[in-house]
Amino acid sequence: MIRPILIHPDPRLKKVCESVAEISADVRKLAEDMLQTMYDAPGVGLAAPQVGVMKRVIVMDCIKQPEAAPRPIVLVNPVVVWSSDDLSTYEEGCLSIPEQYADVQRPERVRVQWTDLDGAEQQEEFAGLWATCVQHEIDHLNGKLFIDYLGPLKRQMITRKMQKLKRDRARGDD
Repeated sequence: MIRPILIHPDPRLKKVCESVAEISADVRKLAEDMLQTMYDAPGVGLAAPQVGVMKRVIVMDCIKQPEAAPRPIVLVNPVVVWSSDDLSTYEEGCLSIPEQYADVQRPERVRVQWTDLDGAEQQEEFAGLWATCVQHEIDHLNGKLFIDYLGPLKRQMITRKMQKLKRDRARGDD
């Protein structure tokens, strides 16, 4: 089921999410819905708070080549356990902040530990777009948006655009 994506500013997007205590049928259904929602948007990552669920669950698939097989990953309670000193800058966007992009600097590589949908502990090192994406999505779980890395003027400008978008959508102008 495709779920509606919250648009900034929404107070739920600024809240720290709760850990998932156990991998239940509800968590599996959430992950399945999140993947459908992410692919439909289309996007490369999605965090549970973006669909109004305040749990530490993210999904991602950074395979962009149409001929390549998709690689959907569901990460429950993800934690960055190591990050490189080398940084990379990537033009980030967000499904909760549509059509707005800005350069954000983050560690170039990160090692992340998480629980998969079978309840097994996983760990993987991500680089490039995957590293940017996993850090961006984990930020969502901590109530942080990519625009929080920007200066106040640029952040306010984007927030005003999102407020207008929400008003237009509420009026049916979209």
